[in-house]
Order: sequence, then C-alpha cells, then structure tokens
Amino acid sequence: MDLSLQLQFHGAFYEGPSCSSYWASSTTSTSISTSLSLPREFISPRFLHPRLNSLRRRSSLRSRGIRLRRSGFSAMPCSSSDTPTASRVGCGGGGGGGGGVVGGGADNASVANFKLNESTFIASLMPKKEIRADRFVEAHPEYDGRGVVIAIFDSGFDPSAAGLHVTSDGKPKVLDVIDCTGSGDIDTSTVVKANEDGHIRGASGVPLVVNSSWKNPTGEWRVGCKLVYQLFTDELTSRVKKERRKTWDEKNQEEIAKAVKNLYDFDQKHSKVDDAKLKKTREDLQSRVDFLKKQADKYEDKGPVIDAVVWHDGEIWRVALDTQSLEEDPDCGKLADFSPLTNYRQYGVFSRLDACSFVANVYDEGKVLSIVTDSSPHGTHVAGIATAHHPEEHLLNGVAPGAQIISCKIGDSRLGSMETGTGLSRALIAALEHNCDLVNMSYGEPALLPDYGRFVDLVTEAVNKRRLIFVSSAGNSGPALTTVGAPGGTTSSIIGVGAYVSPAMAAGAHSVVEPPGEGLEYTWSSRGPTADGDLGVCISAPGGAVAPVPTWTLQRRMLMNGTSMASPSACGAVALLLSAMKAEGIPVSPYSVRRALENTSTPVGDLPEDKLTTGQGLMQVDKAYEYLKQFKDCPCVFYQIKVNLSGKTTPTSRGIYLREATACRQSTEWTVQVEPKFHEGASNLEELVPFEECLELHSTDEGVVRVPDYLLLTNNGRSFNVVVDPTNLGDGVHYFEVYGIDCKAPQRGPLFRIPVTIIIPKTVENRPPVISFQQMSFISGHVERRFIEVPLGATWAEATIRTSGFDTTRRFYIDTLQLCPLRRPIKWESAATFASPSAKSFAFPVVSGQTMELALAQFWSSGLGSREPTVVDFEIAFHGIGVNKEELILDGSEAPIKVEAEALLASEKLVPIAVLNKIRVPYQPVDAQLKTLSTGRDRLLSGKQILALTLTYKFKLEDAAEVKPYIPLLNNRIYDTKFESQFYMISDANKRVHAMGDVYPESSKLPKGEYKLQLYLRHENVQLLEKLKQLIVFIERNMGEIRLSLHSEPDGAVTGNGSFKSSVLMPGVKEAFYVGPPTKDKLPKNTPPGSVLVGEISYGKLSFDDKEGKNPKDNPVSYPISYVVPPNKPEEDKKAVSATNSCKSVSERLEQEVRDTKIKFLGNLKQDTEEERSEWKKLCACLKSEYPNHTPLLAKILDGLLSRSEAADKISHHEEIISAANEVVRSVDVDELARFLLQKCEPEDEEAENLKKKMEMTRDQLAEALYQKGLAIARLENLKGEKKGDEGEEESSQKDRFEENFKELTKWVDVKSSKFATLTVLREKRLSRLGTALKVLDDLIQNENEAANKKLYELKLGLLEELGWSHLVTYEKQWMQVRFPASLPLF
Repeated sequence: MDLSLQLQFHGAFYEGPSCSSYWASSTTSTSISTSLSLPREFISPRFLHPRLNSLRRRSSLRSRGIRLRRSGFSAMPCSSSDTPTASRVGCGGGGGGGGGVVGGGADNASVANFKLNESTFIASLMPKKEIRADRFVEAHPEYDGRGVVIAIFDSGFDPSAAGLHVTSDGKPKVLDVIDCTGSGDIDTSTVVKANEDGHIRGASGVPLVVNSSWKNPTGEWRVGCKLVYQLFTDELTSRVKKERRKTWDEKNQEEIAKAVKNLYDFDQKHSKVDDAKLKKTREDLQSRVDFLKKQADKYEDKGPVIDAVVWHDGEIWRVALDTQSLEEDPDCGKLADFSPLTNYRQYGVFSRLDACSFVANVYDEGKVLSIVTDSSPHGTHVAGIATAHHPEEHLLNGVAPGAQIISCKIGDSRLGSMETGTGLSRALIAALEHNCDLVNMSYGEPALLPDYGRFVDLVTEAVNKRRLIFVSSAGNSGPALTTVGAPGGTTSSIIGVGAYVSPAMAAGAHSVVEPPGEGLEYTWSSRGPTADGDLGVCISAPGGAVAPVPTWTLQRRMLMNGTSMASPSACGAVALLLSAMKAEGIPVSPYSVRRALENTSTPVGDLPEDKLTTGQGLMQVDKAYEYLKQFKDCPCVFYQIKVNLSGKTTPTSRGIYLREATACRQSTEWTVQVEPKFHEGASNLEELVPFEECLELHSTDEGVVRVPDYLLLTNNGRSFNVVVDPTNLGDGVHYFEVYGIDCKAPQRGPLFRIPVTIIIPKTVENRPPVISFQQMSFISGHVERRFIEVPLGATWAEATIRTSGFDTTRRFYIDTLQLCPLRRPIKWESAATFASPSAKSFAFPVVSGQTMELALAQFWSSGLGSREPTVVDFEIAFHGIGVNKEELILDGSEAPIKVEAEALLASEKLVPIAVLNKIRVPYQPVDAQLKTLSTGRDRLLSGKQILALTLTYKFKLEDAAEVKPYIPLLNNRIYDTKFESQFYMISDANKRVHAMGDVYPESSKLPKGEYKLQLYLRHENVQLLEKLKQLIVFIERNMGEIRLSLHSEPDGAVTGNGSFKSSVLMPGVKEAFYVGPPTKDKLPKNTPPGSVLVGEISYGKLSFDDKEGKNPKDNPVSYPISYVVPPNKPEEDKKAVSATNSCKSVSERLEQEVRDTKIKFLGNLKQDTEEERSEWKKLCACLKSEYPNHTPLLAKILDGLLSRSEAADKISHHEEIISAANEVVRSVDVDELARFLLQKCEPEDEEAENLKKKMEMTRDQLAEALYQKGLAIARLENLKGEKKGDEGEEESSQKDRFEENFKELTKWVDVKSSKFATLTVLREKRLSRLGTALKVLDDLIQNENEAANKKLYELKLGLLEELGWSHLVTYEKQWMQVRFPASLPLF
C-alpha cells in the first residue's frame, strides 16, 4: 500500500484521489477515535484512497477473536476538514529555505522570529536544503541526476504532469510507463477485417470507421473494449459521473416534460374516460411519465465503453481508441480521428471532461493491449519529488531534476491502488530490463517475518547481481517502536527511509502559526527495531512536499506527506551521488552508497535511542559525495550479520533485541557471524582472496554490551561473541551499537553495525493490577514511552487519559504494541483530541505475560504557537479472564465443550456470550489450467519464465448474500510469503464480474444464482503450482446470528436444564460451564456437510460499562468459535411400490416405465447438427405414433424445439413451435382439468395426492405451451412484417390468433407473473401501449432473482428506441456491456 497522506494547500482542501493516506506503508486506515488496528481519527475516509481505505480489511488480523490492525501500519496522518490549521498535516510539506536542518546550531537556534520570504517559502514546498541537495547541485550543476535512471514503483504516473516532461539537460524525462498489475489489460485477440467502406465491428458491437491513411499490410485489425471507469481512479470517476449526471438529468427532464404534456393534452381532450380503450391509453401515458421519473432514482452510471483497435504497420504495433461514448459532441472521439499510439512513445487523453492521460503498450504479439493510467496521484507526486524539472522556477525542482525515470505501476486499479505480487514481480523485471540504477518504492505493509518472502528474495538478487539500489519508505505507523513495515523497513538489501520535518517545512508547506524550534521526525513515521533486532530505519529525509500531481486532479501540485515522500527525497539524493560518480568515473554499488549515507548522516535528537526513530540521521548529500570519493578504492562489500543466542542455531536475527522481562534479568551471550558479501561476478583471485580487514570492534557502552577488541575478517567470514548485561539498566528503552572500524582506515567510519535494543519493562506489583504515570509533560512532537510487563492472567486493559495545563486544542496519538512469535506486531491505537482539559477512557486487548509498549505522543503540529505544555496523567487497569481453550471447535456431534475460566488478578464478572454469524462452505476446483506466460514482462532475472495456474470453482447461492472467498493458505500476506501472487474473480453465467480481489479478500453482495470463481496463482516453480491444483477455497457468507446455549450441566444441551448466565470469578478459583452446539433446526438451509459455522465467544465485560453486551464484539476480548456441519441425515428408502402403482399389473408398470424412459431419452438428445436434428424428428414421429396425445411427450417435443440454437430459417422454426404447442393444447382435456382445479379440497390419500400432482403438471405444460405459442406468434409476426411489410388480412389474422391465445392463457395463469409477463409486454407493445409494456417489463426485471436475462434487456432496449428516449437507450446500451460482456477480463 502506498504510504502518504495529502492535505490542503493554500487553504483549499483537495479531496484528491487516494490522498489522505498516500503512504508507503500498506496499512492505511480510516480514522476512528479508538481502534484496534484501525486508522487515525484525523484521517477522513473520504480522503483515503479506496484501496487504502479498504486497508481496514487488510489490516485486520484475528487474535483470540480480536480485530488487530495489520501490525500497526496506519495511514499517514493527514488533515481533515475539522482539524485546526495549526495541527493539520499535509500530504507533503516542503522545507527548502529558512530554518535549519537538525539539532542545535545557528540554523535551528531560535525560531521566535522565524519568517519566510517568497523565495524561501517556495523552496520550502519542495525541501532540499535539509539534506543539502540544493548546495550540492549549486556547487555541481551537472551532477543533478544526469545519466541516472530511476524506476518508480508506485500507483502509476501521468506523463502530462507539470515538471515531468524533460530533464535539466533536455532529454525526455520519462523513458517508459508500464502497468505491471494487468489492471489496464484488454483482450485484443479477436481479429477482424474492414469491409470495402473501411468499416469494422468493434468488440463492443459498435461499427467503427478506420482511417484510410493508417498503414496495415495484413489488413488485420485486433479489437477489444473496456469500461473506461475501470481505468479511472474512484475520485476521477466520481467527478466524471457528476458531470455526466448533470447532462443526463437535463435530457431526462426534457422527456418528462414532453410526457407530462402528452398526458395533459389527453386529459384536456377527454374530460371523461369511460371507454376501456381510452383508459388503457391513459394508463399508458401515465406509465411513461412514471417510468421516466423513476429513472432518476435508479440511475447508476457504470461508465461508457471505449473500443480499442490494435494493428501492426509492418514495423511496430499501433493503437487507436474510439472514445465517442465519453464525448458530448458526436463528432469528437471517433476512431478515425485518433492519433495512433505506440509502445510508450506518446500519450493520449481520453476526453476533455476527464483530462486523464494514458499510455498504451502492446504485448503477446498484439493479443494484449495495456492501457496505462494511474491509480492515484501518489505515483506522480513521488516522481516529482525525486526528479521534477521546472525551468521556470528551479526552487520547485525535485531533488534530481536531471534524472530520467520509468514508471512501474504496482498499485492495481481494480483494488483501489493496492499492490499485488504480480505488479511487484513485473516491476522488478522492468527495472532490470531498462538497466535502471535506482528504484524508489513508496509502498509497504507490516510483515509476519522480517527480511523474508519471495519479493524480498527477488530484490536481494537484483541488488547483489545487478547492483540495483533500492530505496523504500519505512512506514507510517509510529510513534510506537517496531512498527517499520515490509519491505522498506525490514529488508537488509533495501534502504528504509523515515520522515523528517524541518521548521521551514512546517512554516512553509504546512503553514503552521509557529514552526517547531528544531527539526524532528513526523509523529507517525514508523520506528524500529525490526522484530529480529535490525535497526529498521536506515536514514531519514524530508517527509513532505508540494509536488506535481496528475492533470485529472485539475491542479498542478498537491501537498502530501508520509514516508512515501521521504523515500523519493532520499532516492533523488542518491541519484545526485550516482550522477556525480558516473561523471567522475567512480564505480559505486548499493553497498558503498548505503555505507556513505549512514556514515555521513546528521543525527536527529540527542539520545542513543533516537536512532530507532530516525535511523542514522538526516542524510547529507554533500558529505556522502565526499565519502564516496574518498573511499572509492575500498572493497564493495556488504557485511551480512547473523546473530544467535550462544548454544542455539535458531532463530537467527540481524541484531539483539531484548524485550521481554525474563530476558532482561540476567546476562546473555550472543554469537555474531560477519560474512562479507561481494556482488556476483567478483573475481576470486582479484577480490575475494585478497580481501582481509583488521577490524577494531567497539560498543557504545562497554558496561552493558561487551565485545572483543579486534577481529580479522576474511572472505569466508568470522564470528565473535557479545555479552549483554542489562541487569543494571532502569525501566524504559535503551539502545546500543556494536560496530566494526577498519584499523587501517578508521575515517571510513563503521563498516557494519549491530543494533542492541534492550527494553526494561515495569512490573505491576499491586493487586488489583493498576499502574499510573503522573504529570507527564508534552510539547509538540514529544513522545513518551512506557513499557509494562503485562501481568500473567490479563486479557484486556482499561485506560484513562487526563489532560490539563494547556490552552489551545491538543491532539494525541495513543498506541500500544506487543510482540509475539510468528505474528505481526499486535498494535492498538487511538487518536484523541482535547479541546480543553478533560479525561477519556478506552479499553484494548493485551497478551498476558508479554511486554507492552505504551506510546503517548502529542502530534508534531499540535500546540505550536502556544507556550503552554500539556500535562498528562495516564492510568491503566489490567483485567483478565483466562480460559483453558482460546479457540473452540464444536465437532458436529451433540456433545458440548467444557470451558474452564478463572480470574488470576482480581474478581471479574463472567458473562459468556457465544454467537455464530458466518458460514464457510468448502469447494474443490472443478478445473485446473497450468500454462507458461508468454510475454517478456513475466521473465525473471534468472531467465525463468513465470507460470500461471488458474483454478476454477463453482458455487450456487439460493438467496442473495454477501460472500467472501477465504483461502487459509494464502490470505493476508503479500511480502512475507514465498508464493508470488494470487488474484480472484467471481462471475455469473453472463460472464459479468461481480467481485475481484487478492490476498485481502473483501465481502461482495451477490444476487441469487450460480457463480464461477477463478483463482489465478503465479510462480516460476512448476512443482509448487502442481501442489496447489486441489487447493480448497471457502466461500464465506453472513448468516443470521445463532446464539449458542450455555449450561452448567454436561447434558444441558440436550435436556435443556442447567442454563448458565453469569458468575463472579474470585481470584485463583476456577469455574466451568458448557457451550452447546446449535440445534439442527437453526442451521442454514441446504448447508453442505463439512461447512464451518464461525463466530466469536467472549467471557468478560468492561468494568465501566453497565450495558449487557449482546454480541461478543461489544466486549473487550473475544475468541474464535466454530462448528463443523455434520453429514446429512440418510434419505429414507423409497417405497418399492406406490399406492397408485399397486393397482397396476407388472406389465402395465413395465410399459409405463419404458414409455417414461423413452421420453427422457428423447429429452437428452442433442440437436447441434442437421443429422442430429433429423434423427430427433424421426424419434419424435415414432413416439407420437406409439403414444398419441400423451401430453408429457408432446411437452418434451416442444422443449426440444425451444432448446435449438439459432435456426437458419426462423419463420419455419417459429411455425414448428406453434404447431408443437397446438399439439400439447389439443392433448389436454381442458374441461376436466378446469373442473379438477376448481376443487379446493385437500387430497385424502396418496392416490389423490398423485392425481393432484399430475393435474398440476398438466396445467403447467398447457400454460407453457400457450406461452411459447404466443411468443412464437409475436416473433413470427415481426419477422413477416420485416420481410413483407403490411400483409393486410394475414397480419390481422395473426393478431387475432395472438389475442385468442393470450385470452386462453389468462384462464390458467396470472399473465403478469414473472414467468409469463414477457408475453404481456409483447401484447402491450403490439397494441402500441409502449409505456404500459415498459412498466410491466421493468417490474419483471426488478423481480428477477438470478442472473440477468439478456432477452428481457434487449426487449427493453427496443421499447426505449421506439419511444425515442435516446438518453435511456445510451444508458441501457452501456449497461448491456456490464451485464453481458463478451468475455471475462484478463487477469
């Protein structure tokens, strides 16, 4: 997920695409005051990029039934409309002029008189002074990024954006624009040829005119189409919809006015309407008015369809689009007027309305067209920070205006800009194909394991083999420790960047009343260390800017902030260094660049533990340049660090991280292995063998961390021991480093560092366990950390914060975080705003016995301009009810589960509540297709081609429901997985896609019907994919709540005795109760065996809440509970002989069975070929002679005729249907049938019951025959009318025949029911009562419960065309493309 936030600029709030949380961390959330893994309260959901906003789903993990945010990556703070200006955080914040960089000194001494002039204000919008990039470029104008190519892995890029056209030396700024996700792919495998007039039929069915000047030697035109909204961001779509709605409303109002006038004129002409025909006519006019009025409420714009045409001109592939459907002017957007595009040579714009630029790329020999648009402004903004060049105003330049870029879109438009494994792999392939020097990636998310996963492996391979320098954002989940995200903050081969804000940035870009006294890290910037002890944040850079954004936003620049902005700032600075090194002929590598950055950064903050926030500090370009020059002849080596607790081989870590209380109560010895890693291709004799370094080992505090004095390091690596003694440390966090210095060149600085982080938690001794922190003083940006050893037996905490001593409004972040093995960090967070001194209470779950960090932070811009500090008192009371089973599984039997509960800390009220509210039905694939992907964009650095496995599942919904695919093996991991990619689509029988998703599936509402789920998996390892061919997928849907019974007796679930309600648990005293399974009558209907009903169970309640929660989620902690659906009851043996048959002889029964078998056989015969149809007719004739007037046989023959595909001679076909229907009608004794149906008495025996069923079946067959006869007559009439025009008596005869048949049908059924209403529609249409016909048809469509019936919508379209309502015709044609697409979209 992208890691940035966007805000206001010059006082105007921009509700821009994806901004409120454009950040480099995959966990953006929306805001709530108190949340477990949900967003900051100041982030308004309307500002969140859809996919970022959806991170609520992605960030939710289940821990003992508690919703936890994905390891703490929150969307970067962003202002909202109700946030005071002083505390707003923009999605960028510049800082070029005025003010200082960091720490003390003249630049940052005092800002009491801090003022910006025009030039320093403009410079502050694009901060470069903080990292001394401005001074460096001023001193070395030609080292401004020239000769350097940066790959931007992001949400896409707008090539029309300001400042992103040319480099400072006049070269094209952009070398390529690629959609790596596939979200813009169009299937252009269909080949058509133009007729003599130069016309072709587009994939949407629209006739298109080809420009005669286009060169096409083969004459083959490849066609495809796409709904244009699928290429737009949600924000752009919303804007375009509003404009289109205005136009549509105007046209609809015009038609309403005409219809009302016609009705008024009729009423004026006919003062009394007694005649039946006049009544019908008036009803028709009224129906037209009503229908038009109703359309305004039902209007839902799915967007126009654009047709695409691809051809080869003998040299290259070319692309043209027909965008007439987007234009108001019918002469605009024609295919023939389009200037053809080639693989990123130019860009196009869809229309003046959307102002959205796009690029075209052709793959797979013309079979796939990729239309590349951005999925949010984030990527363009990031590219601008790194490389923008504004000749008219150099102060707004990006950090490296001379650098060139390729844009690799990894944010999938189908998922609201969330990254996918496919996008990440293809982006890396593209970067290597273009020989990029640098990658910037402002995306990420929390990870289960640091430095682990397929993408991490691919990046590490590229860094080591191809010397690719990879820069990425650290995340926006601070201020708690261990919140860095993958891949930027957790991967050794990636330079992870934190977000810094200077006084100049605060004063200029953020427009605060009074800037902070010195530079500091943004409050939300993620902190280290990683779970395995690595530092996490490598360096810091300015984390905000006013940078270019796409043209479709209707503005040139936008303010965003986040580590998303810090990463390109650092990446641009590295581009300056590479530009200089290339110009001076000095070879560099990712290893030497990283060492130069770390060893020349300026520390931010005075305490050792500040490195966990800022890394080695704020990068300094000029110093890094001098470092690289000075040590150009030193070996390019990466020092890989592996740390193990002495005597143990696992786990292996990259640092020492002592966090739990037991680990801090004694000295420990650690083995550190240092392994020099050379780039692939290093010479054995010239580089590896001669490598030998005498290292002096140091500890930043020998009293705590002791190391040997020296180490002789050779190519094969060496190990040494480290002794850590934390026993004399006080409560809190302590940070130390072990580092190695080259004895021969100590001025190189540390060659490697081993972070040592020790957290000494405070123990809660008193009972009941309450701990308080009094009189904590806060100013803007200040963070207070408290570490608490959560008492054994605690499962939740109740906290109260009290503020005092301040004047202006204050905003606080309140975070708690705990670490558990093989879990993402368990983080709870809240954002609290205090307009005046007051108190707030909240509760959150905790893990017993684990150290918990409490991080309190006054937001960096909150309280600026005030001289009053905020005084905070914070109290936490721990509560807990322990149970013997945290996850309950009812196995499908009648036996209950015994639960033992106890309170170890203090007395607690035991109030168990158990609810099942979801059902998961397992499915196995019905088809598995494995293929090798053919395009170069899917070929890895190793040369291996990626393979794709497509699994197909089928499921049926008996009723409309919200469903979600659930794949236990693959869900909820993007970076920390060895699988490359997954993507799914759910489509109906019409190929309409209702839902799609990736590793974080979401619920989608589906109507009743049959569906197909296709799961697309990618990897280059065929054996791995083969193992997944039988992968189980669960379809999860909501169901009505089933409250489980609780009993104090083991037999209570069966006897109903001993109901258990509540109890008071005394400390140390266990109590037990039983949870019974649901009764069989409460199970959802048609639930297959093996399905799992899932829900939650809770045991306690908040002490400050008197309400009795009816749902486990209302209580502080809940746990998962499930019920496995048992096998179905065996069907009872059917009686061998029914009562009816018992009266018949054996020969009669045999004859009946033979007859029925023959009829069944007839129904199963195919009629695809002429020979098969001939055989079918012969059998029909034979059976009719053998069983004359047998209604079921004649009905089956009619069904056979109806089942035929399009007949060549339609007139003869419909006449056959009429003849077959007449035979069915004649075979029925209608008088006897009518007499029987008039009888209202219920059957008294089985024979009477069977007779009733037989007569009802006969009625249904008669009605079906009359219905199909009516349809055939109407269609025959239309066909003959088209051929012969007015046929006088014959046409009148047809009308009489239709009416006679219709009247007969009304005797047996309700002709307005859903089954027969089509005939009513045709009748009204024949009588020219189009309004009434439309009303009946619309009601029929609305009452449909299953997949849409294309014939009904075609009929509706015809009626609208006859009525002349062109705006509705256009609207329905667009919806036809949605409801009935020609094919499924590409993955």
